[in-house]
Amino acid sequence: MRRNALIACIVLSLAAVAQAAEGPFLVGFAKRDITPQAATPMWGYGDRHNALSTGVLEPLMAKAIVIEAGGERLAIVGMDIGRGPTPEMMKQIREAVADKAKVGTVLIAGSHTHHGPVIELTDAPDHGQGTYDDAVAYSKRLPELLIEAITEAAEKLEPAKIGVAKADVKRNRNRHTKQPVKPTDPMLAAIRFDSLDGKPIAVLVNFAAHPVTLPSSLLKFSPDYPGHMQNRVEAELGTNCVFMQGASGDLSPDRGDLDTKAFGEALGDDVIKLVKDLETKIPEKPSIKSKVDTYDFTTRVDFNNRILVMTFQKAFFPELVNNFVKEYGGGIKPESTTVLLNGNLALVSGSGEFFCNHSNRLKERAYVPDTLFFGYCNGHHMYFPTIEAASEGGYGGDPTVSPVAIGAGDKMMNQALINIYTFLGRFPKNTIEQPSPTTAAK
Repeated sequence: MRRNALIACIVLSLAAVAQAAEGPFLVGFAKRDITPQAATPMWGYGDRHNALSTGVLEPLMAKAIVIEAGGERLAIVGMDIGRGPTPEMMKQIREAVADKAKVGTVLIAGSHTHHGPVIELTDAPDHGQGTYDDAVAYSKRLPELLIEAITEAAEKLEPAKIGVAKADVKRNRNRHTKQPVKPTDPMLAAIRFDSLDGKPIAVLVNFAAHPVTLPSSLLKFSPDYPGHMQNRVEAELGTNCVFMQGASGDLSPDRGDLDTKAFGEALGDDVIKLVKDLETKIPEKPSIKSKVDTYDFTTRVDFNNRILVMTFQKAFFPELVNNFVKEYGGGIKPESTTVLLNGNLALVSGSGEFFCNHSNRLKERAYVPDTLFFGYCNGHHMYFPTIEAASEGGYGGDPTVSPVAIGAGDKMMNQALINIYTFLGRFPKNTIEQPSPTTAAK
């Protein structure tokens, strides 16, 4: 037994030396409770208008994984709220974690639960100030909590191994198209991070389905099914579980008679099967290559038309709509982030509700072993239907909830694909046309 233990120690030591030659691969995890402490308007269902929350069904969490590879750092954060942070929050978070945690790239996504708080209200007249001061205070506190989680995860960085597993599961359905063949994205993906001695650090789960299994009349905070999925994985594997929503703009859960908890736990069981015996390895060439692309698209809705704005205000509530008008009035400026981790895992994000065929086609066209898409990430610019889905109209495809120019999502996916191949050295950097002057690459 002692001889075997000695051999194991020698193998780990040699692996660590080999890793150090390329630059270390390190992983850290931290979390924060982000449940509002006061009653606030709830996000996700227009028929609630400005109704305030009445309690907590389950707590809302933000969970952060920080990765260091080849001297660069990436933070991946999954939140139990409806959307990614606002542009002002993203600016604050990026500046703070670059300074405090040396994190150069962030992917911060909402699970899209429809039982989370409104985070768009701001401290200005007719934008939340004086009417929804508790919600304004929450919006100020949220980025601070995310900064804390990312900073703590960076402080906990340790040498690590990684493994990726994927499987198709029949747990979502297309809720939009009327076509006879209805696209879905059945891929359930999981990334497992372990310490060098095999101790689990975290499991990241990527799946696409709207978290809408609870009634809109319920005014209590809940992470919906992703919370129960994460709880199941954590309890069974003794690890931390982070959920990153996929391109679920046109996908709902296919849960049959399962309630919220049962559906989440069934999905959790699928994850457990994927990763329980998954072999994790030290990357041969640890690296992080990333690029943030910011776009400026025209809108299909005139947010400067007062009558139209009043219609939106009636459908939702004035203070919320006023904040959207402030952001969207000069055009819609979404962003996407492309990351290539260790040369073989592509992570692509979009700041809105992308339809599933955006993700499907990206995965088909990206010639790397694994490609994951994160929706509702680093912002929220409502629905991004494919061109053919926009031609059908309907909820998710029409301008009222998809004000961005037709084809915007397709252009963003094309740019992400170009980024991936540029990272792989297939295209010289100086030959690539940039989508806007506000891009940043690492």
